[in-house]
Amino acid sequence: MNEDHNRSLLELLVKVSREVATALDLRTVLQRVLYACIQYVGGERGSIVVMDDQGKPVDATIVYGKQFHDHTTQQLRDTVERGLAGWVMQNRKPALVPDTSLDDRWLRREDDAAEKSGAKSAICVPLMARDRFVGVLTLVHPVPNTFNEEHLELVQAIADQASVAVLNARLYTETQRTARVMSALAEGAASINSTLEMQDVLRRILHQTMQALQVETVALALIEQPEGNLVFQAAAGNNSGNIPGLCVGAGQGLAGKVITEARGLVIPSVRQNPGLSDIDRLDGVEMRALAIAPIQLHGKVIGVLEAVNPISGAFDPDALVVMTGLGNLAGTTIDNSKLFEQLQNAHRHYRELFEDSVDPILITDWEGKVVEVNRQAVTLSGYTSDQLRTMSIDQLHEVSWNKVGMNFEIVKGGESCNYESGLLREDGGTIPIEVYVRRVEFDDSESVQWILRDITSRKELDALRDDMTSMIFHDLRSPLGNIVSSLEMMSTMIPNDETLNSMLNIARNSTGRIQRLVNSLLDINRLEMGQQITDQHSIDPVALIRESLRDVEPSAAARQHTLANRALSVLPLIWVDVDMIYRVFVNLLENAIKFTPANGRIDIGAQISEDGMFVKFWVRDNGPGIPPAEKERIFEKFTRLRRGNNRAGGLGVGLAFCRLAVHAHGGEIWVESELEKGTTFWLTLPVATRKSTGSLKRQTGRLTFKPDKEKDEDKNKNKDKDQDQNKND
Repeated sequence: MNEDHNRSLLELLVKVSREVATALDLRTVLQRVLYACIQYVGGERGSIVVMDDQGKPVDATIVYGKQFHDHTTQQLRDTVERGLAGWVMQNRKPALVPDTSLDDRWLRREDDAAEKSGAKSAICVPLMARDRFVGVLTLVHPVPNTFNEEHLELVQAIADQASVAVLNARLYTETQRTARVMSALAEGAASINSTLEMQDVLRRILHQTMQALQVETVALALIEQPEGNLVFQAAAGNNSGNIPGLCVGAGQGLAGKVITEARGLVIPSVRQNPGLSDIDRLDGVEMRALAIAPIQLHGKVIGVLEAVNPISGAFDPDALVVMTGLGNLAGTTIDNSKLFEQLQNAHRHYRELFEDSVDPILITDWEGKVVEVNRQAVTLSGYTSDQLRTMSIDQLHEVSWNKVGMNFEIVKGGESCNYESGLLREDGGTIPIEVYVRRVEFDDSESVQWILRDITSRKELDALRDDMTSMIFHDLRSPLGNIVSSLEMMSTMIPNDETLNSMLNIARNSTGRIQRLVNSLLDINRLEMGQQITDQHSIDPVALIRESLRDVEPSAAARQHTLANRALSVLPLIWVDVDMIYRVFVNLLENAIKFTPANGRIDIGAQISEDGMFVKFWVRDNGPGIPPAEKERIFEKFTRLRRGNNRAGGLGVGLAFCRLAVHAHGGEIWVESELEKGTTFWLTLPVATRKSTGSLKRQTGRLTFKPDKEKDEDKNKNKDKDQDQNKND
């Protein structure tokens, strides 16, 4: 009898093995296993729940007689967590339940009530394949106490025989599912990334989502900063016309939840979901099912992708995986599209500026060949744009190679430069230009930009100023010299009267200022022409400062300024042109007096430099200060700064002379200033390495060095005068 039983069992298992081994589709395998159990063991219904390697249910099949029944995700979860299948899964042991009404492991449902189906008999066994838990098989008979241990043994034998087939089918299904997801994402990536135009990008994202998920309507929304509101940018499918422009407040609705948690969600049935509010409903779209996935960029959510109403009636298990993948692709593509749009706008803006510029602009490659020109370049040069594109930049003007580098290495390094040159026109004429050169990105390649500024008017004005300056110091020097000589003679002839002497001193000071201005103008021309200083002597800087203060005391007193001499310590002699540096100090002091409000304070001082090679001087005031943008410009010729609505008087050559004079001596001059707190001018002059003895000799408006030899000659002359006077007496 046992041999017949074993033979029958073996034949059964062979049949079951053949039936399930010929299929790889998971649902087909599950159905065949259940049919075999019901056919050979008995019962009215059965179910198989398939688990993944983490113990989560991935699929299930329920059979009533010969009919298949759908199940919900919630039913599946309840069965695994709280039902008989959950007990078997946790304990990895089969279970025989003769009467379901008497066993707490059975999850009672409404259908199990006494007035309905009532108590039953059930068998539940684990599906194990190569020590891997694959799932749970449950068989149910409508009559209690129908199943016994023999039935349990038979179901377990069928389960053991079918477990490998179920595992293989599950793996095959997972592989197929992964392939479908990868295929959908690959197709989506290929389509989405085929353009960078924003509207095309959005359209392709929606199209790929609709194709992959087979849904009626899709919509895409992006977060707008800084408020964080979600605004729908595009939509496609049924009744999607009213969706673009809809706004959802930051953090509101299901979309806000997806953004906050950075993970998608699926609503299988909108009717059965009480959490769905009016905010989540898209205008004009009747929702039955909804899936929302985040659009992410570099780990940050920038928007959401929504899919509404799958055509099949339910979302595929992989729907959210596909949507999330498409959302990640969309985030990168949308960002690239925005960057491309910004780049296009920048190029367009540059083109507009390029064409509308009032200055001629040329673009060349690194060989100097002209590749692009604007309208002003054509107008100023006289060449056509086509002619200019056949030329090199050095055919149009003399390039200052020491400024740009012989192979443009200075410009390639990112530095910009400027210099003056002459533009060679098509008609043979030359136009004076100032050239500005820098590296730019042009048409996706590195190029050189040349801005040629026409400085004809400035050159003409400079020539006029030079002519005027020349006229001043040439035409004024002779009569001014006569005035100075006359004043010197008058000082010896007029009686010793306080009023007359005061008037004479005023005349002397005024002519001295005029003479200093004329001499400074003459020195500017000489120094700009590169002439060297020849009349240098060793002189005490403290004495030079003292004499400079003496000349500006009347001006300071008139404005009630306090003059303070801080150069009281012993300092090394400096090697300078005495009169020139004297005028530098006077200029700086007069500037401080001019720009400092009444009752101000002006200090002048000196100290030895750290290396001992220079004496460092400063002139400090507590005036309104100099704006940072003007600190370099003030040393340019004919520059005069505005103070409020007023413009300072004078020619604007004082500081230009100071810089030229100090640089000619090998020193440096610079300014430090803070608005409303004052200004300090610093300058350095070289320490004398040669010895020369003598003193300062004062003339009207001029300070010179008087060697000791001349002093002896003066003494002898005075001695002779005294002897002659005695003879006359």
